[in-house]
Amino acid sequence: MIRLATVQFTPRLGEPEANLEAIGRLLEPIQADVVVLPELCTSGYFFVSREQLVPYAEAPDGRASSFFSRLAAEKRAIIVAGIAENAGDRFYNSVFVFRPDGSAPLIYRKSHLFYKERFVFEPGDTGFPVIRDERLDLSIGIMLCYDWRFPEVSRVLALDGADLIACPSNLVTDAWRKVMPARAIENKVYVAVANRCGTETRGEETLLFKGCSAVYDPWGEAVALAEADGDRVMVSEIDPRICRDKSFNEFNDIFADRRPELYGALCRPRR
Repeated sequence: MIRLATVQFTPRLGEPEANLEAIGRLLEPIQADVVVLPELCTSGYFFVSREQLVPYAEAPDGRASSFFSRLAAEKRAIIVAGIAENAGDRFYNSVFVFRPDGSAPLIYRKSHLFYKERFVFEPGDTGFPVIRDERLDLSIGIMLCYDWRFPEVSRVLALDGADLIACPSNLVTDAWRKVMPARAIENKVYVAVANRCGTETRGEETLLFKGCSAVYDPWGEAVALAEADGDRVMVSEIDPRICRDKSFNEFNDIFADRRPELYGALCRPRR
């Protein structure tokens, strides 16, 4: 069994040092194999221009990466964290994945930009990665917040072998709570949604983040579910092996029964 820690956290806008300290305190007593943190957990979310973001975006060898790499090594855990990425003259809403061996983080850049993110970030160019960890016998697919609206994302991750889809988020709607269980069911995978809570204000506009972080099992049932408010770490035990048999009766298999020749050029056959 894998110990999965899903973190609900309220970052302070534009206060990366305070945010890293708070994350350290939350995770100090936690023992887990995989830790999933929210989107933009080190910087806060509500930037509406690139100029506002620049002081808080980080290169892959920056302060946040050093912090999370050290934490991953200390806890012998994979850490999935949403970080604003500075890639030279380009900025991305990214997920960095840190492994215990101290290797450079794997980076996923958000493909589908939500609301005013388009004024701040470039659309992602990485595709949708699946991280394989032989030590844990676990494959983790990564998507980021608004990516949930596109069923192709979770399907591509599942077809590429993901047992668990980690989804760092800053969700401000409620529709995802109906759809995320479906993403788990239709792909027979675990889905971990690490959402933030609290509010952020720019000018006269305030965003309310909905919390309710959750882990759904391959049948769409909530293994763990947080309240709408409050920082917390939910530790769940998951068994990735049950995700690899895609049948649900003696005749039907949700991947073997696919008809990709009828779906169009963008749908790939199972590997």
